[in-house]
Amino acid sequence: MTEVATVRGSVPAGDLGTVLMHEHVFVVTEELRQSLPETWDEEQRIADAIERLRALAASGVDTLVDATAIGLGRNVARVARVNAEVDLNIVVATGLYTMSDVPLSYQHQGPGTLLGGPDPMVDLFVREITEGIADTGIKAAFLKCAIGTHLTPGVERVLVAVAEAHKRTGAPITVHTDPIAGSGLIAQEVLRREGVDLGAVVLGHSGDSTDLDQLRRLIDNGSYLGMDHFGLEIPISNDQRVATVATLVQEGLAERIVLSQDASCHSDWFPPGVREMIAPDWHHTYLTESGIPALRQAGVSDAQLQTMLVDNPRRYFTGER
Repeated sequence: MTEVATVRGSVPAGDLGTVLMHEHVFVVTEELRQSLPETWDEEQRIADAIERLRALAASGVDTLVDATAIGLGRNVARVARVNAEVDLNIVVATGLYTMSDVPLSYQHQGPGTLLGGPDPMVDLFVREITEGIADTGIKAAFLKCAIGTHLTPGVERVLVAVAEAHKRTGAPITVHTDPIAGSGLIAQEVLRREGVDLGAVVLGHSGDSTDLDQLRRLIDNGSYLGMDHFGLEIPISNDQRVATVATLVQEGLAERIVLSQDASCHSDWFPPGVREMIAPDWHHTYLTESGIPALRQAGVSDAQLQTMLVDNPRRYFTGER
């Protein structure tokens, strides 16, 4: 059976078990962290992450897919320190997270720039999949990119680079999208134009929309829907998230849905305590403790839950269609 790269080494795809398909361990603005050392206690942050992920593993989750790409403070060596103390598969990403432009170091080299030439992002992404990230030996198993409300030239360039890396390696793709703006459809258009099999794509945050017609279009185009903000009652409620998934499942579409929360052990996007105040249910065990029971109550069967939490993630990483 195909093996999937994880922080602790490759594992058979059949051993991934129950998978949360879009989570984070740390989301950190590294330059600010280094400039404000009083805001970061490395050992305390690692200990806290270990405690949180042990609770996740104890709740019945076997694999966490960490969608922290470059641009979100990715540090796989730090994640490895956490994973060494937690019996959990952690799968990490390559790719670049931006909703506007590429980093300054890429703005003068690559297609359409002053210096021109091939896009250096592609070689980076491929190397991180085939050889490993920096000097850690940890390989990425998927590609992550993002699109906000509209397609900027920088975002399109990243999508094109991700598509090329996918074609060279076979690694699947996860895209942060804004379903309220309908940008998942735009991402699909670009990736399809670039020769990507849309069956290898998860459209993240699709569950932020209750627009069933749009969600059906995304599925009809071939992609998985990332219903991955369980626990976050913005912009819709958890009850609406449950009802949307249950409706699609009842229509026979469970095979194109994956579930998750997009939670993190630590994020510096909010001042301390604010995230917990405005989104108290947004944590790594909400789905297992509350979301899955609510889905069952809404008529989703255990077999359908297995499809979304076990079978679809396995197919995504192995390329089964």
